[in-house]
Amino acid sequence: MSLKTSISRLARPEIVAMKPYSSARSEAPGEGVLLNANESPWSLLPDCRLNRYPEPQPELLISRLAKLYRVGPEQLLVTRGSDEGIDLLTRVFCRAGEDAIVQCTPAFGMYRIAALTQGADIISIPRLVEENFNMDTGKLLETIETDTRIKLVFLTTPNNPTGDSIDKGVLLEILEAANGKALVVVDEAYAEFSTKDSFSPLVSEYNNLVVLRTLSKAWAGAGLRCGTVIAQHEVIALLGRIIAPYPLATPVVELAERLLDPEILTLQQRLLKALTTNKQRLLRMLEAQGYITDIWPGDANFILIRLHDAAGLMRHCSNNNVTLRAFNSEPLLQGCIRISVGSDSDLDALENALTTWKTA
Repeated sequence: MSLKTSISRLARPEIVAMKPYSSARSEAPGEGVLLNANESPWSLLPDCRLNRYPEPQPELLISRLAKLYRVGPEQLLVTRGSDEGIDLLTRVFCRAGEDAIVQCTPAFGMYRIAALTQGADIISIPRLVEENFNMDTGKLLETIETDTRIKLVFLTTPNNPTGDSIDKGVLLEILEAANGKALVVVDEAYAEFSTKDSFSPLVSEYNNLVVLRTLSKAWAGAGLRCGTVIAQHEVIALLGRIIAPYPLATPVVELAERLLDPEILTLQQRLLKALTTNKQRLLRMLEAQGYITDIWPGDANFILIRLHDAAGLMRHCSNNNVTLRAFNSEPLLQGCIRISVGSDSDLDALENALTTWKTA
């Protein structure tokens, strides 16, 4: 079913009415004699064109990302990681003190931070711990249908840190419930690790669907800070009104374009295969430790575990130069530790720490 309700009426009226800033590079291409942007005519680094502003939305990078995610170029906005996409959405659609976001906790912490920064309320639907941390879909649908403050529904698949994925049928229910009320933002930072299909192609059918992607995880580009917002053009245009004039630096754009060269795809597939193999090894290591009471393998490049003395294991691993992630501030994750899938040598070090903990 195609949803036709105008998204602009869900946005902050002042954002819809504002005249966006027009940068020199957006008004004219960066070619020929450039005397319009108060740039230096010379570069101090001869092999880098750092004296010129980059394209606000680089055409080649947009083209390659659109092909990768199987959407149209007009449905993309490149951002400084997914974090900026989350922030832009919250700023455009949430009025301080009036609107709200909804999240299914435990969830990625930046949804909460973006809402707090904007002054929006935060509605948290606890996940069902006894059902492998799956979302409480019934409670979520009820909340969307009854709470008129909600403008953004944040979902993550696979979820961080629990690793569970969302079924297509569930997402369609949520999209229908939110029709005319809110945007449904699906964060697919870990999508490449899952066997489930991405939801990005559904953007063409549902104008209240937004998908977030990143090069940080499966493309080994965490240092780039290059993310993508995928949505229908109306949403992209609204976000474009407030995004920084030049969100990605020239070196970031050039490296991201290189990362998406066709010949790199073979390397990326090898990386994913190696991580899949190492995840199985990590799972076997964890299953061999009698002190671990619960293991959630999930669909991403990490595994969540629970044990009685998580703090003790964290200290022991740190003393052995192995850094893990605990969640002391999250009530549902008490005693839990998230362990990323590492290299062979990373796992060697972890295995030594795991097996020596009780005898240390």
